[in-house]
Amino acid sequence: MEVKGKIKFIGTTEAVSDKFRKRELVVSTEEQFPQHISLQFTQDKCDVLDKYNLGDNVVVNINLKGREWTDKTGAVKYFNTIEGWRIEKEESTIPGVENVKIEIVDVDDSNDLPF
Repeated sequence: MEVKGKIKFIGTTEAVSDKFRKRELVVSTEEQFPQHISLQFTQDKCDVLDKYNLGDNVVVNINLKGREWTDKTGAVKYFNTIEGWRIEKEESTIPGVENVKIEIVDVDDSNDLPF
């Protein structure tokens, strides 16, 4: 699965324990009703966000994770996490324009005088 959009927020890396760290990323989708999706990167994946900036258009590959938790009273609760595992800048394209290859040719026209 993937999420496409513009980076709205990049959090700092949070050390939850000696063995676990996480970092939040918020991506705003670009559709009629934009959604602000909070994603979590964990462990060594936290560092991949260092080369991205607010406003970058990105594609993030994600996994949906869910878990069950029972509190002290015995009530069962469920939690979901959207975990990012790869992120790439999305190439900007202009709608309706195909990729154009421009070739520069060196022409020797020193003998071709206009008069």
